[in-house]
Amino acid sequence: MSEAPRIAVVGAGVIGASVAHALAERGLDVVLLDRHEAALDGARASIRAGIRLARLRRSGPVAPGDPLARVRFTTDRGGLAHVDVVIENVTEDLEIKLAVHRELDAICRDDCVIAANTSAISIARLAAASRRPEHLVGLHFMNPVPLTAMVEVVRGAHTSEATLGRVAALLASMGKALTVVNDAPGFVINRVLMPAINEAIAVVHEGTATAADVDRLFHSCLGHPMGPLRTADLIGLDTVLRTLEVLQYDLGPRCAPCPLLREMVARGLLGRKSGQGFFLYTVGLENG
Repeated sequence: MSEAPRIAVVGAGVIGASVAHALAERGLDVVLLDRHEAALDGARASIRAGIRLARLRRSGPVAPGDPLARVRFTTDRGGLAHVDVVIENVTEDLEIKLAVHRELDAICRDDCVIAANTSAISIARLAAASRRPEHLVGLHFMNPVPLTAMVEVVRGAHTSEATLGRVAALLASMGKALTVVNDAPGFVINRVLMPAINEAIAVVHEGTATAADVDRLFHSCLGHPMGPLRTADLIGLDTVLRTLEVLQYDLGPRCAPCPLLREMVARGLLGRKSGQGFFLYTVGLENG
């Protein structure tokens, strides 16, 4: 492209804010849109904290200036009519996503790329809400987005090569590598990861080992930077639950969420974002 694409991120939750941060850190202007001002306020604070953390950890290049100044926070959907790429990040609920995609389909230009950041919902299902499925593609960003090097790109049955090329160019401008996979339940990462996390939760639920012991074994014996339960806390236990429910719908009872996971989500123990999941989290301190 001769000039930077105009980009909108729809949904200002944890992952949406992280995507907007990653774009802004590489010098790209981005519109971050949500229906709720409170969500935008939370995203602003999250990006500010993420900028501090990324600068402590990262050795790679960042664009000069304040990344936060390159993010426009808004509840006005009208601006979506003028963007080149929309990255949709709403909650992992099929009906909610379909409603948002119908709205995007009505507002956005015919040649706008609409990228669904989804953990497990198939692109084929979302394409049912679109009159131009060739411009629809899946992007599965890992959290935190600015600190992860690769993105899982999901090719739908109708996704065009031109759309894949535009997404590849955008990810390159973000400093990201990509791996393109075909559309299927859970794609690759969550098809494998979520059942593994669910089994780790079952091990704790059945009293075989503590959460700390499970993660210690994965870290020390298998070399995982984090064990499955700290990973679940980072993702958000509510997101893990919703993803497993999607997989259960497609793949059957082998992906049925562990009762302990349902209980923890019902109690508001969601992981890092709530301050407690399988481990306790406070500012600057993790207690496992």
